[in-house]
Amino acid sequence: MTAPVHALPRRIDTDADSVERDLFKLVLTIVELVRQLMERQALRRVDEGDLSDEQVEALGQALMRLDQAMTDLRGRYGLTVQDLNLDLGPLGPLLGE
Repeated sequence: MTAPVHALPRRIDTDADSVERDLFKLVLTIVELVRQLMERQALRRVDEGDLSDEQVEALGQALMRLDQAMTDLRGRYGLTVQDLNLDLGPLGPLLGE
C-alpha cells in the first residue's frame, strides 16, 4: 500500500510578523468589502432622494474619513487595494475590478 500524498506540509513555517500581516490583510479585506457595500447603499439612497442635504453631507464626510482611514491602515502594512481583492476563482474577484 502506498502512503497518502499530503497537499500541505506537516508544518507550515510562519513567523509572528507574517501571521499578523496576513490577519490584518484579512480584516482589512472584510472592512473594505463592507465599506464598498455602504457606499453603494448610500449612493442608492441619495439617488432616490431619501436623505436631506445635511444627511448627504454627513454621509459624504463619513465615507471620506473611512476611505482615508483605510488608506492609512493599508499603508501601515504596505498593502494596496489589489492586495485586499481576493480571487474567488470562477466567481471572479471579491471587490470587483
